[in-house]
Amino acid sequence: MLPKLDLLVEHARLVLPEGVVEKSLAVREGKIAAILDSSEGIAAQCMMDVNGMYVLPGGIDDHVHFNDPGFTWRDDFPHASRAAACGGVTTVIDMPMQNEPTVANGHILQKKAAYLTGRSYVDFALWGALIRTNRDKLGDLQEAGAAAFKCFMSEPSKDYTNLTLEEIEDRLDILKSFGGLAGFHCEDCAMLKEGESQKCAAGATARQDYLDVHSVAAEKKAVRDLLNIARRTGGRVHICHVSHPEVAELIRKAKKEGLAVTAETCMHYLLLTDEDFLKKGGVLKCSPPLRSSQAAEQLFDYVLDGTIDTICSDHSPCDLAEKKEDGPRGIFGAWGGLSGVQTTLQTCWDYVVNRRHASPALVTRLFAERPAKIFGLWGRKGALLPGFDADFVLLDPNREWEIREADLLYKHPFSAFCGQKGRGLPVATYLRGKRIYGSDGFCEKPSGHFLA
Repeated sequence: MLPKLDLLVEHARLVLPEGVVEKSLAVREGKIAAILDSSEGIAAQCMMDVNGMYVLPGGIDDHVHFNDPGFTWRDDFPHASRAAACGGVTTVIDMPMQNEPTVANGHILQKKAAYLTGRSYVDFALWGALIRTNRDKLGDLQEAGAAAFKCFMSEPSKDYTNLTLEEIEDRLDILKSFGGLAGFHCEDCAMLKEGESQKCAAGATARQDYLDVHSVAAEKKAVRDLLNIARRTGGRVHICHVSHPEVAELIRKAKKEGLAVTAETCMHYLLLTDEDFLKKGGVLKCSPPLRSSQAAEQLFDYVLDGTIDTICSDHSPCDLAEKKEDGPRGIFGAWGGLSGVQTTLQTCWDYVVNRRHASPALVTRLFAERPAKIFGLWGRKGALLPGFDADFVLLDPNREWEIREADLLYKHPFSAFCGQKGRGLPVATYLRGKRIYGSDGFCEKPSGHFLA
């Protein structure tokens, strides 16, 4: 007989790593106490009958830019973490750029974690910077609790430096000494700089010009170069926002070879296309850019076979005015990022389960289990298993939805996903056994913890 529980979720379809089971979920002191075949005779402070709804482990979005502290005119943790909770996300891993200061050493990371405590509705881990000026601070960042280290192979912005191939090799050697994981934005710097310079000099600043510069070839070259470095160093690398099946094929072969490489993609590379970008422009601008409908179709094959480990949002918001294309650099001057943390789970569920007829367990593998294992959260997060945090989402598989600006909770409520329709919606989100979002709104105070 179990001691009295805090919460018992009955008549649920639990999405476990091995598949879907119709059982009950028992919660005590913020942890999953048991998965029960029958709840008969079990005492709990709160009994919740979910009437056959799916119960998924809370989503882990491993790639978000919440811009806090620093660039908070674009978004901030109070807004973006509420959006995350509404979307079934219970943990985010926030990027180190678009922060003031950049998260370049352990002291800055600890200050950011302390500052965000009390501002986030969901738990959060933090990426550390991998830039030219913090070579001697990487061990310090790891000790302070960095989940991974973010590097750009192209020039990202004025406040964040990229690394050359020689510098990347040097840093991977350092990170390997303590098991650190490096994540990479893979587009070849020289190809992008030369291409954009030539286009702008010629006054060729239209949407197709942007696609020409940010080509599949530029992404493939950067990935090939990175994999060669990983082959020499044995370092752990995570390839961010894979946009094309030809890029995924390089990763598949590297994994088969035994390299320590993982990869992510985003729902926009599966749902949206270059034709959408050509029609709508800056609102759909991201980097790498959207690809062809055929590429989007084929990319899912690499999700199915495990080449792509995780689905993330790469939530990168801005003020709508920053998306304008009427400046001297045209589309090249528009902000390149999409907002998606609120809608990733619902679009992933509809695409994977309804359109592709795959198991709900694939959704949780992509959006909970694999992120937890890659970023050091497994054992606390990532699955509905005894001893794990009781982070879970109730999903109504019959709830139809349309993404509308009026329903978005971002500081700037617009999104490339507006107009998308589907079925299967998160309706309640629980963090460590406490409801943080439901039909009656949000919990009174943010309760997210820093996950070192």
